[in-house]
Amino acid sequence: MFAVRRIPAPRLAARASSVAFSTTAAAAASKPSTLPALSDIPPNAQEDFNSKQKAFRDRLAEAQRERESSLSPSPTSFTATSPTDPSASVDGQQGLGSLSTAKKGSVSELNKNAAPRKSGPITNLIYGTKEGRELDAQIEASFSQILARGKYVHSITIHDVKPDKFDAYVDLVGQWYPRIANNPDNRVHLVGSWRTEVGDTNTFVHIWEYPRYQGLHESFNTVAKDGEYPDFERKLRTLVNSTHVSLMQEFSFWPTSPPRQLGGLFELRSYKLHPGNLLEWETHWRRGLKARREVMEGVGAWFVQIGDLNTVHHLWQFANLEERKVRREQSWGIEGWSDTVHKTVPLIESMKSRILVPLPWSPVA
Repeated sequence: MFAVRRIPAPRLAARASSVAFSTTAAAAASKPSTLPALSDIPPNAQEDFNSKQKAFRDRLAEAQRERESSLSPSPTSFTATSPTDPSASVDGQQGLGSLSTAKKGSVSELNKNAAPRKSGPITNLIYGTKEGRELDAQIEASFSQILARGKYVHSITIHDVKPDKFDAYVDLVGQWYPRIANNPDNRVHLVGSWRTEVGDTNTFVHIWEYPRYQGLHESFNTVAKDGEYPDFERKLRTLVNSTHVSLMQEFSFWPTSPPRQLGGLFELRSYKLHPGNLLEWETHWRRGLKARREVMEGVGAWFVQIGDLNTVHHLWQFANLEERKVRREQSWGIEGWSDTVHKTVPLIESMKSRILVPLPWSPVA
């Protein structure tokens, strides 16, 4: 999908004074803090952020136009999916999208070959309605095929770092994560690395991208063979209280952003859904995202396949907290957004919001 820029090991510039919401006194006692913090973000940088956002979107649109012009659609595939269909994959293949865009041939064949049954209250009670049987067949086609692009697997790693080890953690991980991402032998891209400033303030969040599970296994194997990796693991264990990892796939309607440097801060919104509601969530958000993107800049959206099941993560980027408030309020004036909220709120069991600031080596920042 994209190539991560070659990023040298970061040189963290010390700030003369830095007072963040969550800056730990113990970590700052011995030396000036070198940690990125919310206080680093200019309070009046909206115009600069908007300018970078526009340039980034223009580059993406131009790249899409160039890709489309280079493709010569075959007679058989032209009607299957439009080049402008957001559910189509980057390779021009049939998108895996939601119920509205997934291939329905297998479902149609299933219904065509099914023995005819007379409709009636007793028949419907035993066998279900025709619509219900179609939905069951689609669900049985697997959540991952219906919801995800299927080409990438993402992992989200959350480290709970000891408060007096923040600087040592940033120094260690800042040397190793870019090294792992930039090694051509590793089939992995680093989407981004962030520090939590509002929420679980001792946590650091990292999102990785792999070409399917095969790429994940190959990357893990290659990294483990690095002669210096055991020393990195040993040092890391002395700095963290716990590590939490989930494996995810992105929604077909919201591909993960390539590297970009817009500035500002990020919000990671995590939703724990009632079991069985993922398909309905995807259906409503597919419509709602169109409204949201008119005023907000999304990074990506993923659903967990291994780990915290029934969990969805959305990552947004804003110029600052005030701009976040303004943009979210503007969403309510766009047609379709209030309906999305109305239909998705009943699906949620619990939700959490974190405000994040990017670490110096983060490709998305």
